[in-house]
Amino acid sequence: MTDYKFFHPTEVRYGDLDPQGHVNNAKYLTYFEQARVYYFMKLGLFGKDQSFMEIGVIIADIHVTYHTPTHYGDPIKVGVRFDKIGNKSMTVEQCVMNAETGEVMASGTVILVTFDYETLRTIPVPEDWKKKISEFEGL
Repeated sequence: MTDYKFFHPTEVRYGDLDPQGHVNNAKYLTYFEQARVYYFMKLGLFGKDQSFMEIGVIIADIHVTYHTPTHYGDPIKVGVRFDKIGNKSMTVEQCVMNAETGEVMASGTVILVTFDYETLRTIPVPEDWKKKISEFEGL
């Protein structure tokens, strides 16, 4: 997982656990989302004072592979890596890993579609997004 240039530290909260004592499968989607928002902020594509209606992306498809359980107190970080930028969509690879050992707990692929919330239509990926992401990722 050394090909990730961006990681966001994340805390496993007690409320993230299921009755078996490990992180509920659905919580990984929240971890992925939080890290993507911070990725956008790092690249200047989204700001803390903006409305989420302005972020301009929706999830079209998401797949998660669970490798090993995550437990309360595990030190985790979430990786974000843009793999492909198309005309109206972007493919993002993500992982949740142990911040100390590097063990991958879960990995996934997310397809984001750029979207205009006013017209409720897909739009082309903005050129400044393509440029900033490509420069950061080395695409």
